[in-house]
Amino acid sequence: MIKLRFKISCLLLILVQTASFTQGPWEKITVPTNQFLKSVCFVDSLYGWAAGDSGTIIHTADGGDTWMVQDSQTQDDIVNVFFLNRNLGWASSFNYSTAPFGTVLLKTTNGGANWIKAPYPKENIFINCILFLDSLNGWMGGNPHALVKTTNGGADWTEAETDTTLFSFFPVLKIYFYNEQYGYACGGIFDIAGVIWRTSNGGDKWFTIDPSDAPADEVRGMHMFDSLNVMGAGGDPDYGYGVGIIRTSDGGVNWDYEELGIQGNAYDLDFRNHAEAWAPLGPKGKFIYSLDAGSTWTQIPTTDSTLIYDVTFPDSLHGFAVGTKGAFLRFNTIVIPSVETKSPSLASEFILYQNTPNPFDQNTRISFQLSAFSRVDLIVFDILGNEIVTLVNADMPSGSYEIPFEASGLPRGVYFYRFTASLPGDRGTFSETRKMVLLK
Repeated sequence: MIKLRFKISCLLLILVQTASFTQGPWEKITVPTNQFLKSVCFVDSLYGWAAGDSGTIIHTADGGDTWMVQDSQTQDDIVNVFFLNRNLGWASSFNYSTAPFGTVLLKTTNGGANWIKAPYPKENIFINCILFLDSLNGWMGGNPHALVKTTNGGADWTEAETDTTLFSFFPVLKIYFYNEQYGYACGGIFDIAGVIWRTSNGGDKWFTIDPSDAPADEVRGMHMFDSLNVMGAGGDPDYGYGVGIIRTSDGGVNWDYEELGIQGNAYDLDFRNHAEAWAPLGPKGKFIYSLDAGSTWTQIPTTDSTLIYDVTFPDSLHGFAVGTKGAFLRFNTIVIPSVETKSPSLASEFILYQNTPNPFDQNTRISFQLSAFSRVDLIVFDILGNEIVTLVNADMPSGSYEIPFEASGLPRGVYFYRFTASLPGDRGTFSETRKMVLLK
């Protein structure tokens, strides 16, 4: 397949900063396994499960601080785990060892304290993904082609009707629903074609991407902004093609594909909020992230260069990611290592303004106001908390100040500037941090 190259654009928004800084955006958490964790699911900020090789399922009820190993009733590799709530969950494992070969499905009604397993009724079908909309209605996707639905909680499965185009029988890797009517699925075969399916009637029938819009490699993750605007991620780690992003703005009728110029393959895609997206690059030991809904992307190494393959954000403040050798990362919303001091008395003495323009292309200005003689520090940090430059380190009389900041040598992304003003005679210190976005 010929790879398509298109430009995409959309609105830009920014990260939210909160209260702790350890190892950049992600901290490594110790879990009770060294197995390859292939799937992670959190139903809220506290309750989560990770699953992987040799029947591994681990569970946390405190956001990853402590973990318990669950008995999955299988030694087969578990490729996907999905929970609808704190009690009701499903998982799929691949049986390659004893005939009949295929998928063994797992189900729990008590948070994984007990798992019940049952073989998928068709042989040589390997289920990659599970999604339930409620306790009865769910979908699964697999390979060779399998896009199947249940209306009785998984007791029975029925194959969905799809169109008969070239890609109808390619493997399904992920399934998403925006609401009861609009849904998308993605998948494909490496070096042959990436495929996207869409439905607008609740899955009664699915339609595949037009071959002329299809990328040459799998689409491994998607995000639905609404029923019309959808983005997918994938790519080709070979031959320099790298990470690719595919978009539609008309409900999947037409798609535009863009290669980012970043080596690797996006193995998953999830949004922390409506603008901030993350995708792991698996064996590259890196993440890519976007702060403007996928218009621009930046790559950073994962913590300790761990190999991450699956990522999830249950809400805007909490994120989790898993990968090889028991790798488990937890997201930290970003803050620069400083103590914010804004007592009412000091707040009347100092004002720090938002930089202008913001976002900016190369040059911006940072303004502040002093009502008394003070010792002033103004420092710029990057997203990992590294100090970039000290713009001010001086005693300054009262007055209004505007400090230029020139960023021509810096990569695009989020930066922070910390303003600290200390009154003489240990009469108090004011500190405030704001964020700014470099667009170029």
